Amino acid sequence: MLDGAWWPRSRDVGAELPALLSALVAHLGPVSRVGLDAAAWEGLPTRIVVDDHVVRVDSFPVGDDTVLITRGDRDIFSLLVVPPDAAPDAARAAMAQAVRADNVSDAEQILIDTGSGRGPVG
Repeated sequence: MLDGAWWPRSRDVGAELPALLSALVAHLGPVSRVGLDAAAWEGLPTRIVVDDHVVRVDSFPVGDDTVLITRGDRDIFSLLVVPPDAAPDAARAAMAQAVRADNVSDAEQILIDTGSGRGPVG
């Protein structure tokens, strides 16, 4: 379900996204799009330049616990987003769970299970 994990230090996408994209480009090659939930981030731009390459930033209602990365026209990677204020041990546990080959939990459930995010509302 998930291809990786990201633990940004803030919800300022302009400050956080360039480092993530640079790391991904180094491992995946050029990234063409990023999908984020606009409600979860401060100052969501429509594009960002990474290593002299323009990456489109799209707003999707994916929730604040997921980011979608598109390489080329069809390769889509889904990353768990650990909340910036998560405790370090909980954040590491969530990231480890997200990248396990046998993981079948979605991002929200991983955050709940590890105590990294908010629990169910209600």
